[in-house]
Amino acid sequence: MKGLMKLTMVAFVATLSVSCGHKHDEAAGEENGVKKHEGEIYFSKMQAKEAGLQTERVVLRPFSAVIPVSGRIQALPGDEQTVVATSDGVAYFAKPSMGEGTAVRKGETLVTLSAHALKDGDPVMKAKVAYDAVEAEYRRAEKLVADRIVSEKTFEEVRMRYETAKAAYEGLSGKLNPAGVSVTSPITGYIKRCLVNNGEYLTTGQPVAVVARNRHLQLRADVPENYFGQLKNIRSANFRPAYCDTVYSLAQMNGKLLSYGKATDSGSPYIPVLFEFDNVGDVLPGAFADIYLVADSKQPVITLPVSALTEEQGMYFVYVQEADEVFRKQEVVVGQSDGLRTEIRKGLTAGDVVVTEGAYLVRLASMSRAIPEHTHNH
Repeated sequence: MKGLMKLTMVAFVATLSVSCGHKHDEAAGEENGVKKHEGEIYFSKMQAKEAGLQTERVVLRPFSAVIPVSGRIQALPGDEQTVVATSDGVAYFAKPSMGEGTAVRKGETLVTLSAHALKDGDPVMKAKVAYDAVEAEYRRAEKLVADRIVSEKTFEEVRMRYETAKAAYEGLSGKLNPAGVSVTSPITGYIKRCLVNNGEYLTTGQPVAVVARNRHLQLRADVPENYFGQLKNIRSANFRPAYCDTVYSLAQMNGKLLSYGKATDSGSPYIPVLFEFDNVGDVLPGAFADIYLVADSKQPVITLPVSALTEEQGMYFVYVQEADEVFRKQEVVVGQSDGLRTEIRKGLTAGDVVVTEGAYLVRLASMSRAIPEHTHNH
């Protein structure tokens, strides 16, 4: 995306360079048949189309109070499961390329546990021998208890041993293949963490991998304790992950507030606020994020998309459209931002038409007017 933006700006600057064949006068002049006045920026319809220029008419609209904080995106508890070894054996990956991020289906084999080289013997065969022995004992006890030769108590003890041996054997034999015992994924998702190496010896119950669905995620905001009194007014949030410039809105991701802490975490001055949302995009669990907690609405104010603002030495400017192909640079005083829109406290009035997409390219156009007078020979 950044590479495409760079190419767009290079092409646009090239367009401006061609237009420099005309003589410029900062006070007044004429360009392409259009009368120019001091402070005006000429930006043709063709340039606007190439730049993807978009504008918005300024209106008063309700804007929510915002608490800007930081936090983290995390997996929803229960939306990930740890897969464990169901037998002793040497682990061999089902796929040579299996690793973190690999997509898996429910019931798909992750690793096979081979016990062919174990000195204690094959645990599946051992389970079968134990099962066969206790089954024979159980069948005899069934007949003897009917004839009142053994007591009901003795029979129940034999039956419990039989059920236990049966469950142990069937649990292994149901996943038995010629290479060994298959360890399968309990859910459809992706491998979040691979906890073993190919060829590693595993014991029964040892964690093999963590599989996550990644369909639902949590957003944890760490809020400074001085905002505690405002937490009851929080209703939603927007967030920008550290790995990209996209701002996501929980309101568009079926997000909901789960809870907020009534005390700070131990040893931390921050209060946790938790949201749950559907992962409708490519949101990465575990990533840090800038979070904009959205509270109750304020009185109607002037706001603009964040993309409308340009910054120069700590001051903010927007570009107001004066006519079809004429724009004016306007300094503004900004207020709060929810990551998507920013409050404008001073510099604009309702009815102004402001550039919301392509403002940086209009800025380039204004800078090109400062090029000293010269003529290009074509």
